[in-house]
Amino acid sequence: MSSPTQGRGPKRANGEREAEILGVLQRADGALTPGEVAERLEGELAYSSVVTILTRMYAKNLLTRTQRGRAYAYAPVTDEPGFAARRMRSVLEERPDREAVLARFADGLSSADAELLRQLLGPDQNP
Repeated sequence: MSSPTQGRGPKRANGEREAEILGVLQRADGALTPGEVAERLEGELAYSSVVTILTRMYAKNLLTRTQRGRAYAYAPVTDEPGFAARRMRSVLEERPDREAVLARFADGLSSADAELLRQLLGPDQNP
């Protein structure tokens, strides 16, 4: 009896596939079409799967897209540090007590990271 995933490689969670595709897009010199993404994945995903994942990522505002011929070309809306900052902001916005979350975050920082944060906030950022 054959398995439903036979010939398609190991089954991965959608988040892993999104991260893999995002990595391909971040390493590219510009926006890529689904065919170009599929090619860079070296056949790990079918073209239709790449289109589906790119469309979902675009709907989540992770990607921009522009018309290129009959297809769209996709690019990340930000770089890796920008995505990390977006995730941090998202977690903060989901919590009702922002002060407590920020306090716990600051308490967990190393002294070097705390100093870096102070520098980034700068003297004119303190009320």
